[in-house]
Order: sequence, then C-alpha cells, then structure tokens
Amino acid sequence: MATKKAAKKKSSSSRSTSSRSRSSRSSAAKKSTRSSSAKKSTRGSSAKKSSSRKSTSKKSSSRKYSPSAGKDVQREMHAMKRGKLKSGRSGKKVTNPKQAIAIGLSEARREGKKVPSKKK
Repeated sequence: MATKKAAKKKSSSSRSTSSRSRSSRSSAAKKSTRSSSAKKSTRGSSAKKSSSRKSTSKKSSSRKYSPSAGKDVQREMHAMKRGKLKSGRSGKKVTNPKQAIAIGLSEARREGKKVPSKKK
C-alpha cells in the first residue's frame, strides 16, 4: 500500500513540473509573438519607404556578363577541377577557384565578349 502511494506522489510531482515547463513555454511563445508582431509593423513602414526610393531610381535590366562569357568561365572551372588548368607565365597548376574565374573572364575580354572592366 505504501509503495502505491509513493508511486502516485512521484507521478503527480512529475506532472506538476511538466505542467510548469509547459506554462513557461507558452508564456515564452506569447512573448515571442508579441515581439514579432511589433517587428512586423516596423518592417512594413520601412518597406514603404524603400518602395518609394525604388520608383525614383531606375536600374538597367541588361545583363552585366554575356552568356558566352559564362561559358568561358565554366570551361576554366571544369579544367581547374580536373587539374588541367595552368597559370600564365609560370605554368603552375591553378587550385584556387577565384583564379580560375579570373582566367575565364580575362579570356572572354580578349575575345571581345561583354564583361565589365576590372576593378582597380
């Protein structure tokens, strides 16, 4: 008889702690929804401001790089991954992807394809 009462006390005490954790979770969830709703209202006002800015300044919708320039870069990246790409004078193997992209773009410039000028 005593063991049944002890078991009931343990189960009831564990239930009360779990209900406490649930209540703390729900209050935390309420707090987070309140803060997110406050954030949403500020986002809406900033979005309205930025939309008015966008209408005043127009951006060109033309491509910066030609599709054929992208194919040159793709070819050089493929060669680099296969270990076949070599740098200019020294002839060392290229292992850096950025260097492979630079080689592809420079070749596209030499061929006269549409590629933006180098940054200085």
